[in-house]
Amino acid sequence: MLDEALRGEIQGAYRRVLEAQGLTPRYGQRLMIAEIARTLGGIEADESGKRTSDEHVCVLEAGTGTGKTLAYLLAALPVAKARDKRLVIATATVALQEQVLHQDLPALKAHSGLDFHYALAKGRGRYLCVARLEQSMDGVADNPTLSLFEQSLVQESGDNFQALVQEMADAYGSGRWEGDRESWSDSIDDTDWRRLTIDHRQCTNRRCGHFAACAFFRARRDLESADVIVANHDLVLADLSLGGGVVLPPPADCIYVFDEGHHLPDKALTHFAHRVGVGGALRWLGSLKKSLTELNQALAVQPTVARLLATLPEAIAALEPRLGEAFALGHQLAGRPRGLGDDEENHQYRFEMGRVPDGLREHAGTLLVAFAELTRTLETMSDILRESLDPDKHTGLAREQAEAWLPLLALLHGRALEAHGLWQAYADVDTEGEPPYARWMTLERFGGDAELVFSASPVSAAPTLARTLWGSCYGAVVTSATLTALGRFERLQERAGLANRYRYQRLPSPFDYSRAVLSVPREAVDPADREAHERAIVEFVGGLGEREAVLMLFSSRMQLRAVEKALPATQRERVLAQDRLPKRELIERHRARVDAGKGSIIFGLASFAEGIDLPGDYLTHVVITRLPFAVPDDPVGATLAEWIESQGGNPFMRISVPDASIKLVQACGRLIRKEADQGRITLLDRRVLTRRYGRALLDALPPFVREIDGMVAG
Repeated sequence: MLDEALRGEIQGAYRRVLEAQGLTPRYGQRLMIAEIARTLGGIEADESGKRTSDEHVCVLEAGTGTGKTLAYLLAALPVAKARDKRLVIATATVALQEQVLHQDLPALKAHSGLDFHYALAKGRGRYLCVARLEQSMDGVADNPTLSLFEQSLVQESGDNFQALVQEMADAYGSGRWEGDRESWSDSIDDTDWRRLTIDHRQCTNRRCGHFAACAFFRARRDLESADVIVANHDLVLADLSLGGGVVLPPPADCIYVFDEGHHLPDKALTHFAHRVGVGGALRWLGSLKKSLTELNQALAVQPTVARLLATLPEAIAALEPRLGEAFALGHQLAGRPRGLGDDEENHQYRFEMGRVPDGLREHAGTLLVAFAELTRTLETMSDILRESLDPDKHTGLAREQAEAWLPLLALLHGRALEAHGLWQAYADVDTEGEPPYARWMTLERFGGDAELVFSASPVSAAPTLARTLWGSCYGAVVTSATLTALGRFERLQERAGLANRYRYQRLPSPFDYSRAVLSVPREAVDPADREAHERAIVEFVGGLGEREAVLMLFSSRMQLRAVEKALPATQRERVLAQDRLPKRELIERHRARVDAGKGSIIFGLASFAEGIDLPGDYLTHVVITRLPFAVPDDPVGATLAEWIESQGGNPFMRISVPDASIKLVQACGRLIRKEADQGRITLLDRRVLTRRYGRALLDALPPFVREIDGMVAG
């Protein structure tokens, strides 16, 4: 139950922000504040602060114009501070993260009367490693074997690497740069950056001689005193996959807000997937084999390390032929025993229902055992080297040797862990009645050599999210403009593992949607007739007003190009096509044309249906050429569809239609961005009128004025 003091603090802060910024209170925003405060304030905990209740999550769909950010900050921050918890704001995009960090939080601090500190959290790989910078300044790495090893895995660094290193050292040493990749003035080549950063396994933390000057740990110290931590979905998921509390505070001490929450299930799936190339594994094992002499010379003075090093030749000798057999077996199963044809860039083969043939599954089991042994060996060696960096520990190994070789062993340990996870997924048999793993192979080329990549992924992130996130956090808010599908939360619950007992609410929009017309004109045809559909789109473009500001959304690049090519030259001059210009330049040109009183037509693909903000006269007409059905032809989606069918379900109605509803709402949402906006949305797909799912798709849209075949619907 939210106590009176907290309620008064929230209400007072809201009033002060409105008065200071000359804002009018919005009904949806007030309702959102109340829902969040009621949920988080009602969490029960024991004397130690550990949550004991299980209705600690609220899921709120709040459309554009609601003022979501202010609402969740005002409601969640006072509760978090009163309960001695940390508020973690996680966004899906950099644009929203920057808005929260540089606009919303400073404004809240300046006007609300709330006393709080905030900081940005980024993963270790986004920060410079000072030790590596120093090594690079010397022109060679401390450990030449590590340098050669890494060069065998990545392309050569750019020609200007040494100049970049010197410039970075000057900027970091003088305090002009904080050591993070994003704040560097120019873009940094990925290969160059990999030489200047490390992961959590390679980092020696407090045992490093550069710990006091470390960019990552300087940022971590800011996090320790922050009441509000701004992160992204990927960082939260990465922290959870490491057990929680590694980069961010422990989940039990956090109240999370997931803005743009509809992205969370897809983001989670990528974190739980496995991908290993056979050729890549053979290359790093080969590099390890070449390094054994130097490893023994440097580290065999330590008895345990010496014993473990002695096992590596046999371990590598066992793995190499088994990987070669997996390579041959995979090509055989994929129907390409001799590899890719001359005209093939790649070839993907998916195992139906994720079921791996017995021969490959048994072979995966032997690889699993071998990689498990190698992983344990490398982990034990890495642990001994870390202990050797501690002056209070006497391992028999000199600190200098341990410091020089730990990055290599930690890198190898990470590679072995990746392979172990992949072969575990191939050796496992899925539980009957439960969603399976998707498993597939990709034949491709790497530097001219044949490569076979084995991949595996759960088809749903729900069980893992339910356990590691919702089950372990103190409290959470999930919000976005589009969380419901066909007006219901079931699809999100199914994908994100959200329990029925949590609080769900669709908040009213402040916009008057009667200012927009949703039209299905006579020109709309069934896209099944591709040529007729393209002709209809071309004719429709020809009928657009000369000064209209239009966003035309296509479902395929092929059709976008076909329509653009079929347009007369005079009409083609008005078109700005997404695949021909960078996104930012395209938007700038479009705005410039509108400012000059000219018409402009953007041809965009699915990515333009979300995140494009063109208020007022910059966008007066959204044209959706085809209902946004995604064909589940990716391995994860196809496997999930097969499993649903096997359970007697209809994957089209269970997945495709709900997902299309979300995308259609997002596409229509490009038009009305502010209260005074108005215009037209046109659907050029007649299936919305002729198929039984069409009514459900239309009913899930905001209450636009409807115009069907030129007639205003009653």
